[in-house]
Amino acid sequence: MEKGPAGTESERPQPKLKIYFLPNLMTAGNLFCGFVALTKIVEAKVGTDGYYGEIRLALAFILMACIFDMLDGRLARMGGVESAFGREFDSLADLISFGAAPAFLVHRVVLRDVFSGTPEIGWFIASIYLICGALRLARFNCLAAMPGGGGGKEFLGFPIPSAAGLVASVTLFLMWGEKDEKDFGTGLWRLILPGLMLFLSFMMVSEVKYPSFKTLDLRARRSFTKTVVTVLFIGCLIILWKHILHFILPVIFTAYLLYGFVRPRISRKVREDIEEEAEDDEEPTLTP
Repeated sequence: MEKGPAGTESERPQPKLKIYFLPNLMTAGNLFCGFVALTKIVEAKVGTDGYYGEIRLALAFILMACIFDMLDGRLARMGGVESAFGREFDSLADLISFGAAPAFLVHRVVLRDVFSGTPEIGWFIASIYLICGALRLARFNCLAAMPGGGGGKEFLGFPIPSAAGLVASVTLFLMWGEKDEKDFGTGLWRLILPGLMLFLSFMMVSEVKYPSFKTLDLRARRSFTKTVVTVLFIGCLIILWKHILHFILPVIFTAYLLYGFVRPRISRKVREDIEEEAEDDEEPTLTP
C-alpha cells in the first residue's frame, strides 16, 4: 500500500501542548481558592454562631483567588511562557472563582431571603452575573486567539476578577460596618449587593475599555524616590491589613471600575503616566 506525500496519519507528528509549570500552578491555586469559597458558602448554616465566620472565610478565599490570578499572568509574561493552554485553564478557573462563587455568595446572603416566596427570581438574578462572566471570558479568549488580538494593553469590558473582588470586598465592608455582624442578615445595606452584581454583569459584557497594566515591568529600574514611596506604601499595607480588607480594597476596586468611564476623557499623557511604567534604556551615570 502506497503512502501519500505526508505519510500515514499515525506517522504524522502530533502537536504538543505547551504547559508551563509555575504559571499553571498559580492558576490551580486560583481554582482551589474558588472551590474552597464555594464549599464554605455551602457549609455555612444560617442561624448558627459560625455562619458569618464561614462567609468571611469564603470572601477571603475569593480575594486570595484574585492574587493567584494576578500572579499567573505576571509570571507567564515575565518568563515569556504564555500559551493557549494557560489561557484556557485560566478562564476555566476564573469562571469558578470569580463567576460561580460570587454569584452563589450573593444568592446565599441576600437573594435567598429577599425572594424566599419566589426563589426563581433569586436564582435568575444570580445566574445573570454568572452567564455574563462566562460570555466575558469567551469573548476574551476569542479575541486573544485572533492575530494581534491577545496580549494587548486593554481589556474590553470590566475584568471578571475585578468584578469578583469588588463584590467580595464590598460585602466585607458592609459586614464590618454593622455594630453586630448578625445585623447584616436583616439590614437594608445588603440590598446593595444584588444591584452591584447586576451592574457589574452589564459592565463585563460592555465595550468599555480598561487598562490591563501588562506593561508594568517589575524588573524595571526605579528612581530612589519611587523606591522609598513603594517601601513605605507596602509597610502601611502590612500594618493596616485589617483596614485594607474592610475599607481600602473596596476603594481600589471601585476606582478601577470608575476609571473606565473617566479614561477616555483624560489626556493621553496623564493616561500613560497612570497605566505605564516607562523603562529607562540609558545606563545610569555615576558621579562622585
